Amino acid sequence: MANPICYDIANAPITAHSFNKNKLVVCPNTNDAHVYEHEGSNWTLEATLKGHDKVITSIDFAPNTNRIVTCSQDRNAYVWTQEPDGTWKPGLVLLRINRAATYVRWSPNEEKFAVASGSRCIAVCYFEEDNDWWASKHVKKPIRSTVLSLDWHPNNVLLAAGSADMKARVFSSFIKGLDKKPAPTVWGDKLPFNTVCAEFSNGRGGWIHSVAFSPSGDRLAFAGHDATINVAVPGADGAHLVYAVDFTSLPCRSLIWANERQLVGAGFDCAPILIESKDDVNWNVAGSLDVGKKKTAAVSSVMNRFKSMDSRGQSSDQDTVLLTTHQNTINEVRVFSGSRDNLSQFSTCGVDGKVVIWDFDPSTLSVDLASLRI
Repeated sequence: MANPICYDIANAPITAHSFNKNKLVVCPNTNDAHVYEHEGSNWTLEATLKGHDKVITSIDFAPNTNRIVTCSQDRNAYVWTQEPDGTWKPGLVLLRINRAATYVRWSPNEEKFAVASGSRCIAVCYFEEDNDWWASKHVKKPIRSTVLSLDWHPNNVLLAAGSADMKARVFSSFIKGLDKKPAPTVWGDKLPFNTVCAEFSNGRGGWIHSVAFSPSGDRLAFAGHDATINVAVPGADGAHLVYAVDFTSLPCRSLIWANERQLVGAGFDCAPILIESKDDVNWNVAGSLDVGKKKTAAVSSVMNRFKSMDSRGQSSDQDTVLLTTHQNTINEVRVFSGSRDNLSQFSTCGVDGKVVIWDFDPSTLSVDLASLRI
């Protein structure tokens, strides 16, 4: 595997990131979003999106329409459109929620987007030309706690949600007059708005950090705080099958599919992990996609060691550098290049202020996760 490309974007945790061609938008754990443009080998700050009053929790960049959507703890969302002079103009979104917005994603055709919230609902937003704003309809029942993650089905109608009530659910977000009637799927054929197509429990009781539809949309993977990843397959008459993968390490915070039989997860282990199946039934952790770094011994004077300890606020010279590329929790993993069913590169952002681009190469794995000193 080629070495990952690592960018030190900020001296603060990066809570969310999204790429679009040669542009990158990140949130450095503040109420502003920073838009960078790639020039040569570096990222140059192009614009700062100001408008939110509290920390931005999620960002998504629409690849075709070049629009950015952000949501925040201030209970608001904005759709940012780039003007001909290069400035970014915010568009009004009527979320109608009374708790923080936690997660946002554009639908595949980019005509609507969904915003998760602490109000125990999901706001499905669509544009009203007459009023020049984004209106919303709420998916509510039977959500019982904060919604933490979302993912769209390829048909642009079904929406998966993971929440703090330890449930992963699949809803219909069909909006009459906007969406075309979708073809029947394994999740059902009658899909009025707010239809609950499936509901899955996380076996040992952890809240759901991430949900992800497979490239075909016929499976749903979800990661819980109990350090498990589940792969759900819908069945007739509600006889769903759920295959659990137990971790021997820390929980994943984010998931993506690389193809129909492979998943990439990342989180508190500070390294991306490959989960795969050979027969669609037995899922297991194949290993880490971060081969790690080897430390080199350096001879230094007592004075240099003391200066290093003093600058880092340490009382001893014990080395705290991890052998992983990321030096702290990975907040998000996203597709960087390739298709839904054939991932070639993915990106991650973390609490260490780094954005890293990885080549997806399962042929080289670090099987021993403990050797990475996580």
